[in-house]
Amino acid sequence: MLDIFKYDLAIIGGGPAGLSAAVYAARGGMKTIVFEKSLVGGQIVVTAEVENYPGIPENLSGFEIAERFRQHAVKFGAEIRDEEVRAVGMEGLCKIVETDKQSYRAKSLIIATGAHPRKLQVPGEAKYTGRGVSYCATCDGALYRDKIVAVVGGGDSAVEEAIFLTKFAKKVYIIHRRDQLRAVKMIQERALKNKKIEIIWDSVVQGIEGGDLVEKLFLFNHKEQVISELQVDGIFIYVGIIPNNELVESRVNLDGQGFILTDETMHTNVPGIYAAGDITHKALRQVITAAADGATAAFSAEKWIEENRDNF
Repeated sequence: MLDIFKYDLAIIGGGPAGLSAAVYAARGGMKTIVFEKSLVGGQIVVTAEVENYPGIPENLSGFEIAERFRQHAVKFGAEIRDEEVRAVGMEGLCKIVETDKQSYRAKSLIIATGAHPRKLQVPGEAKYTGRGVSYCATCDGALYRDKIVAVVGGGDSAVEEAIFLTKFAKKVYIIHRRDQLRAVKMIQERALKNKKIEIIWDSVVQGIEGGDLVEKLFLFNHKEQVISELQVDGIFIYVGIIPNNELVESRVNLDGQGFILTDETMHTNVPGIYAAGDITHKALRQVITAAADGATAAFSAEKWIEENRDNF
């Protein structure tokens, strides 16, 4: 039989949302456990430099910031387990978390499993992630001042981020596989009028190469059936984002893209289950918004436990 432990709060996901929740919960006296199946820190770990987190002007790497989050949570007594959560269940109001090692019981649960960008799955993409390949212009755009970058995609996010990148880069290519953009007309018009933006139509990226950093892309134009090279300093990929909702997709309410719907307290439709960070339906996915979600979710979970203390 598996050992059973009981906690006030279980948090699935050790990124900024989950660790922020752990800090607030553990500091508030809640017995707190965090599960993270891979590297603590989530998506931020692959970010070479973080320039826009308030109070940290020295441009730490994503890994260094994640380690600060982890240390802060542990300082207040949160437990962090390197275990993969396989299933989530309920027994009355009690939440049951099954991992690859054992079973845990908690009064409340925060889902902070994040989301992951859809990849191009081309040679060089994985090698240069964090070294010229990025999935977040808001995070990394300022690193490309007076440089040449490419944005892959033709939807709202891709075109908006291309426009954003013109604040820093001297040239921004939009690489799109079709002969027209999918972004709403107003955003398209802004991009087409921007002298720093050039659109490469009917093309897909087939490979990414460089030295220590990205230096060039190999493009295939499927109408002309030709392969060409494009010299760039960085590439931003916007071909979709996928929520990591497998554990709870049949239990909590989701939006049309699979992100978890919450109220302003980060509460889902299931009593005592909260969600925070990139897994939730939201406009901006950044470290600071994830941390804010985590703090709100932990505060709300503590209040919910207190209100239901006679039911456990």
